[in-house]
Amino acid sequence: MQMRSIRLWYVLLVLVSAVGVAYLGVAGGRADAGAPTEIKFSLDRPIDAAVAPVVLASTRGLFSAEGLNVTTMAATDTADAIARVAVGTSELALADLNALIRFRDQPGVRPIKAVFVLFDKTAYAFIARKSRGITTLADIEGKTVGVTDGDLSIRLWPALARRNGLKLKAVKLQQIGPAVREPMLSAGQLDAISGLSYLSAIDLRNRGIPADDITVLRFSDYGCASYGKALIVNPEFAADKPEAVKAFVRAVIAGLRLTIREPAQAVDDVLGQMASGSRAVELQRLHAVLSDNILTSEVRHRGIGGIDPVRFETLLDQIAENFKFRNRPAATDIFDSSFLPPASDRKITQAE
Repeated sequence: MQMRSIRLWYVLLVLVSAVGVAYLGVAGGRADAGAPTEIKFSLDRPIDAAVAPVVLASTRGLFSAEGLNVTTMAATDTADAIARVAVGTSELALADLNALIRFRDQPGVRPIKAVFVLFDKTAYAFIARKSRGITTLADIEGKTVGVTDGDLSIRLWPALARRNGLKLKAVKLQQIGPAVREPMLSAGQLDAISGLSYLSAIDLRNRGIPADDITVLRFSDYGCASYGKALIVNPEFAADKPEAVKAFVRAVIAGLRLTIREPAQAVDDVLGQMASGSRAVELQRLHAVLSDNILTSEVRHRGIGGIDPVRFETLLDQIAENFKFRNRPAATDIFDSSFLPPASDRKITQAE
């Protein structure tokens, strides 16, 4: 009887020990996996369908699948988004690449770089009324164009005018506030406005202006070499956690694939993150961004995310027509391709 009790206690001890070892093994595995990497991410304007790939990376769990815990915030503008990355209050941001180029030319600034280009073509444009006699870029001569303070597109207007044989002095640029830009064009107080095609053109349709009365003169259609929105990263974060930056880029690419495959569902995700919005308007905006800015012929050929060094030099030439560089940068001063997946993993088609 005593021997039987001893054996029973021995069996129980072995079982308890086995359970303990198993538990420690699971706990140890979780410790090895580590906690998610915390990332504060800034958009350069409030959320809308133009940034659907980033929104879906969050709402569909693509960031978390990459071991990231991403908190998304909206900066006041691109300059603010860049400043946040510079001081480290945001590890990454989506910002205008041209603004980054100008920022990097200032003395003593942080060596922030872009690591992924989302908008292969800039959305800079003149948005005009056909009923005001504007159907091509040449028709801008003799007209009044509304320009808001801090507008990035108008800075490339001198290069665009020269390339297309237009006279700068023949176009009147009228400074206006951003809140009255579209209303003034709608009311016929301006002939055209400068801005971003996927914002102003879509918003004008929403204001009741017939689509066939709106002319969108995209700078990229008239020889502008500019890229658009790009992911930029804090240099210390990039050095300390390069794998997290690579993971962020992969998640955004995966979000883009989902956006292309299911645009209507993508817009639903976006609307869930907006204070208010129209599904029809945001769906128009998304289709415009995909066709005009993201899924370009160059992206279909080379893949999403990178830059072409020759095109980049042309862009610098165009910027220099209205900006005196202290130190003209090389492409590698502005863009770091080491965080990109292989080209084969960046192939994007409309039929995703």
